[in-house]
Amino acid sequence: MQVFPIASLASRRTAARLAAGAAVAGTAVLALSAPAFAHVTVQPEGAAAKGGYAVVDFKVPNERDDASTTKVEVSLPADHPLASVMAEPVPGWHVQVTKAKLAKPLTVHGDTIDQAVTKVTWTADGKGIEPGYFQKFPLSVGALPENTDQLVFKALQTYSDKQVVRWIEVPRPGQDEPQNPAPVLQLTAPAGEHGTASSAADKTGGTAATSSGGGSDTTARVLGVAGIVVGAAGVAYGVLAGRRRTA
Repeated sequence: MQVFPIASLASRRTAARLAAGAAVAGTAVLALSAPAFAHVTVQPEGAAAKGGYAVVDFKVPNERDDASTTKVEVSLPADHPLASVMAEPVPGWHVQVTKAKLAKPLTVHGDTIDQAVTKVTWTADGKGIEPGYFQKFPLSVGALPENTDQLVFKALQTYSDKQVVRWIEVPRPGQDEPQNPAPVLQLTAPAGEHGTASSAADKTGGTAATSSGGGSDTTARVLGVAGIVVGAAGVAYGVLAGRRRTA
């Protein structure tokens, strides 16, 4: 019978406990690092400045392994209606733009508009968005409102098995992201404000460049005069030396 020292047995038990703990910790890390399901989002191509126009992309991923996305419906914000909404053709999809009469007409560039787009629907002509893929649906929208920092678009995603996922929950500041968040477009400062800042920066840079150029010219002139003086002195010295030798 083989006998193990007590110290050796204790070391083995400690190692086993550490290994079990590491396994549990590793499982916890994997669980925490597992990616959350992707959802429908909206992002501008460039900037979405208040009071301006922008092209925005609705990114729709397919979260299912056994069905394709065959229809996407995006409702535009009723509290901030957009006078101009145009859809870019997407190959393999039919687009329908729905308009409605506004309770309060809008005034855009001096024109009164009494109706606006309330919903845009894309319906697949073929297989749609298959598992493992996503699709972007671009819209040109404007004029963007100036009295808010964001626009909330609610979206419905329909699968080939008729299941509908409603991305309509509005995210709240300071709270966890909801399970089915609605796409939110963040607006930036009006273009005029950026332009004013850029103009001020350009003027400052131009002044600095002019001052620097003036300093360089002054230095060059001083060096030039000094060179002439030194040259004249050299010539005079040469003439005097020649006369002495001749004498």
